[in-house]
Amino acid sequence: QVQLVESGGGSVQAGGSLRLSCAVSGNLYGRYYMGWFRRAPGKEREGVASIASDSSTTYTDSVKGRFTISKDNPKNTLYLQMNSLTPEDTAMYYCAAARTVWAAYATLTSDEYNYWGQGTQVTVFS
Repeated sequence: QVQLVESGGGSVQAGGSLRLSCAVSGNLYGRYYMGWFRRAPGKEREGVASIASDSSTTYTDSVKGRFTISKDNPKNTLYLQMNSLTPEDTAMYYCAAARTVWAAYATLTSDEYNYWGQGTQVTVFS
């Protein structure tokens, strides 16, 4: 079983930065992938960024060049550095993870994840 706990959300002015953290406990080893998703009020959940166990990454177009996903394996922590934030980034952000016996690849498809955190709120005001 894998447990995920997000932190680092908050309120920030447009143009500012936040770093989200996701603490991982449990058996996440070998081939796996992790991601950050978000859900804004009245909108569907959206994949933001993903990283695989080989450190390959992928991002949704709206955050490319502004957000960076990374992982610290010794600390069992996933990060999302968010820069140049805009009000459109306001959402609940969720950390997700999945193990795989096949080749791991970064993916923004939420159905491919089976472990989810409780979320952390990010609010960007203008």
